[in-house]
Amino acid sequence: MKFSANLGFLWADRPLPEAIHAAKAAGFAAVECHWPYDTPAQEINAALSETGLPMLGLNTRRGNLGAGENGLTALPGRDAEARAAIDEALEYASQTGTGAVHVMAGFSGGPRAHATFVHNLRYACDQAEPHDITILIEPLNHYDAPGYFLSTSEQAAAIIHEIGRDTLKLMFDCYHLQIMEGDLSRRLARLLPLIGHIQIASVPDRGTPDHGELDYGHILPEIDKLGWTGAIGAEYKPNAPTDDTLGWLRNHSD
Repeated sequence: MKFSANLGFLWADRPLPEAIHAAKAAGFAAVECHWPYDTPAQEINAALSETGLPMLGLNTRRGNLGAGENGLTALPGRDAEARAAIDEALEYASQTGTGAVHVMAGFSGGPRAHATFVHNLRYACDQAEPHDITILIEPLNHYDAPGYFLSTSEQAAAIIHEIGRDTLKLMFDCYHLQIMEGDLSRRLARLLPLIGHIQIASVPDRGTPDHGELDYGHILPEIDKLGWTGAIGAEYKPNAPTDDTLGWLRNHSD
């Protein structure tokens, strides 16, 4: 199986171009990130070219961090800011050859939030399509992100079906969805046509994917049996220097 290093968490103490090189040295097949905007796109391109790694995804900005915001797309009355964040993310993705943009919903709820989210996702799909970029939406669990608009795979699937665009896919984060719903083997099989990316981390501590209540010794072969060919994103929080936490990667690469 192929794995992607999420540089929002892995080697987060290094500048992003250095982290890309570290991911290559460690044996990852790809990289992804959270909010790379402080790093000029040309520096990312140079590191990607030097390592031969693709950049799989990045996130739209969260909004006002001082106010605790975590996305803008489902916030009624904030359409202009949400669309500016979408435009910025798509421009950066286009410049760096990044294949997907995770459009963050934010803390909101109710019918107005749903209508706002759908309206802005349609805009995101319209803007992404000419660049062949996938738009991702990701349910977040209610412990790490209480009040986040999108919290289950069923809610995300309903929105994807409502919008009906091939460019809109589900970010299937095993960590979040194990906490919220469980039954991951059947859920992966049922939702596979809607999935644009898969991420892993242990549950409940979001550490290396080699311990805890979720058995990746079972889940990863199940994903492989389903015919998944993309790289799986390692989005975990290291409890030591990243290079010292990669035993799981070596085990799954054998």
